[in-house]
Amino acid sequence: MKCIDKIPIYCCVVLTAAALLTGCNSSGQIVAEYENENYNRNLYEGHLYAENLCVSNADVPIEGFAGDSTLHAAALFDVNGHTVDYAYNMHERLYPASTTKILTALTALKSCSLDDIVTVSRSGAAASFAADASVCGLKEGDQLTMRTLLYGLLLVSGNDSAVVIAEHIAGSVEGFAAMMNEQAKELRAVNTNFTTPHGLHDENHYTTAYDLYLIFNECMKNEEFLNIISAASYTAEITGADGNLRQEAWEPTNFYARGAAELPYGATVIGGKTGYTGEAGNCLVLLNQDDENNPYISIVMGADSKPLLYEDMSAIINQIPNL
Repeated sequence: MKCIDKIPIYCCVVLTAAALLTGCNSSGQIVAEYENENYNRNLYEGHLYAENLCVSNADVPIEGFAGDSTLHAAALFDVNGHTVDYAYNMHERLYPASTTKILTALTALKSCSLDDIVTVSRSGAAASFAADASVCGLKEGDQLTMRTLLYGLLLVSGNDSAVVIAEHIAGSVEGFAAMMNEQAKELRAVNTNFTTPHGLHDENHYTTAYDLYLIFNECMKNEEFLNIISAASYTAEITGADGNLRQEAWEPTNFYARGAAELPYGATVIGGKTGYTGEAGNCLVLLNQDDENNPYISIVMGADSKPLLYEDMSAIINQIPNL
């Protein structure tokens, strides 16, 4: 408050003088105009931003789910109700693995056209990653649209797609990471710092379950994002360096979408983003809908195995009808 107190004092002197010269009615109008233009817009900005978000500064228990001992964090958010229905270590800084790509997608969606034609560099090709890394199989010199790259990023969890997106938009991975961090700050995701667009392990690359909610919640406002995460498959069209067109069938990494995990009964899984590294454990961020089409965001971070990941996630989602 101290930084703005001097302005009203100065203005009061000016307005008082104006009142003596022009009369009280004119002075009142000047004061009203000044307040409408300056106070009402700025002083309550923080309150207005937060009033449509789910907010909690502590763990929130939920009846029927205690979690397993391997979990790093977990949470359930009622998007329309603006409530945190469950939270465990929600504000603890953790390694996010490929859930990083949610923010990569958001930054891309806000920065370029989905119809952009992008050329794959040597550093963005699948061959530049370790043999066990998650990739789409992109080759140096390949050309494809930004839309196709986003399907590769979110559906297949392609690390190659992430680098190609970053280089196209910012010219480098480092430059794009700076853009991601700026986007996170705009969303009040203050416990997030990303060094890459893919989430391969880096000690300085971290976020929280709550920040992932903030980022994913913003992504849900984009129809193209929802189309991608809910897709059962995607046929990518890629023009090779030799000019020949090839098609590749891409499927989601999400076990619910692949039929590799039993679906929860508490709500319908729309789609989301997986992640795994040895340090991060198994992670999953999902959009779900109850019987009345109300959206919920559910998050599990750090499960020790994929079976435990989906077991924990289903147990959380199955509590939705009881809320």
